[in-house]
Parts: sequence; structure tokens; C-alpha cells
Amino acid sequence: MTQSDRPSRQPSPRPSPRQIDRLLDIMKRLRDPEAGCPWDVEQTPATIAPFAIEEAYEVMDAIARDDRDAIPDELGDLLLQVVFQARMAEEAGHFDFETVAGTIADKLVRRHPHVFGDAALDDDFWEREKEAERQRRAEYGTLAGVALPLPALMRAAKLTRRAARVGFDWDDATGLLDKVHEEIDELKAEFGGDRDRIEDELGDVLFTVASLARKLDIDPEAALRRSNDKFTRRFEAMEAMLAEKGQTMAEQDLPTMEALWQAAKKLPGMK
Repeated sequence: MTQSDRPSRQPSPRPSPRQIDRLLDIMKRLRDPEAGCPWDVEQTPATIAPFAIEEAYEVMDAIARDDRDAIPDELGDLLLQVVFQARMAEEAGHFDFETVAGTIADKLVRRHPHVFGDAALDDDFWEREKEAERQRRAEYGTLAGVALPLPALMRAAKLTRRAARVGFDWDDATGLLDKVHEEIDELKAEFGGDRDRIEDELGDVLFTVASLARKLDIDPEAALRRSNDKFTRRFEAMEAMLAEKGQTMAEQDLPTMEALWQAAKKLPGMK
């Protein structure tokens, strides 16, 4: 659904705090083994977990498009994932939504002593506190706690950021760019050879590019999304130019496609 398809909304008064209680009650009803929804009842923490990632990306997309009507909808979908997981945990006797909310509230207060206490602002306090939390969870080592399920490009950037904190880093972006070229040369050397070696070297190229993005203070995921969007706009412009002539992309040879690509790049909004 596009922004133009959605019904127009006006800013509403501050929602009643009871709305969260209503949402919790709805989730409890949906999970009722006798009167609930069969699909909701059969779900487990493992089957629902992937939806949290999907919903988080839909929130990001709505924010990137500045779709003020979609943002509350998408945030609600993301909140539902928290409520769903908390309800299943409560049924199993592990924890409930109040535990989840209380845990993050306590963490925010603990991580902001300059706001909720009398400490002076300390730029390094946040990272020291996170490290202390990892140690309390028996997660030791510089790279501990970097979640495995993260998108690979995002995880690569986080891993190199952690390593950089202890001095394992290039002096500047130029050195890292040279390393990117070195990794590309190593990839080229494997062309025509073992597929596993090619995959390994290609992974090294991508990992080093993620590190370069981190060194340039650029989010590699955001940079790649931007390029994805740019490619999509230009490719669709190529198809539109051909459609005006009653032609399709599949009918064109590579030189013609390249000429169309260069023409599409020159169109307004294609930079």
C-alpha cells in the first residue's frame, strides 16, 4: 500500500495509557486455547521471531519514505511482536510484559546517570556500561554479544567497530581502501577455480568494504539500500523508455542496454 492509498489521518490526542492494557488483553484472548485464533495459538517463540526482523525493516522503510500515516501502523506491528513474545513467555512461566518494560526502563536509567543521577556527562560511559552488562551475562571478549542473526553486512560493521576500540584498526580510510583493492585482486586470482575459494575471497571483499564504510562513518546497510533504490529507479526508467517503443528489455542486446542505462542516468532524479 502506498502513502496515497492510505486514509488521511490527523494527529490524535495522547493515547490513554490503558491502550497497552487493551493490547495485552487482545493478545491473551488470541492465545486462548479454547476461544482464541488457531494460528496464534499454534505459534512458538521460534516461529514468531523472524517476523520481528521483517517488521523492524518495514518501520525503517516507512521512516525513510517519511510516510507519517504508515509509521504508526508499522510501529504497532513491531510492538505486537514484543507483546506476542511476552505473552508466550508468561504462559510458560518465564516472564511477562511488565518484566520486559521494567528491564528496559531500568537499563535506560542505569545508562543515563547524567540525566537520572548527579554524574557528569561521560561519552565513554555507555560503552563501559554495555561491557559490564556483557560480563554480567558471562559474555567475555571484545566481540562478545554481536548477535549472529544480524544481517551479515551490519554484523561485519559492528565486529570491526568493536575491534577498533582496542586498537585493531587502520590508521585512516586510505589504508582500508588499499586493502579493498588487495582483496579484489585476491578474488580475481581465484576466478575459474574452486567455488568455495571464490566465495571465501568474495566474503573478504564485502567484509573489508563494510569496514571501510565504518571508517568513513557511513552505515553500509543504508549505503547499499540507497544504491538498491537508485538501481531500481534507473532500471525501471530503461523499461519505460523501451515500453514507449513497444519493446522489452529481454529483446535488447547488451550494447543497447548499456546505452539505455547511460540515458537513464541523465534523467532528472536519477543521480
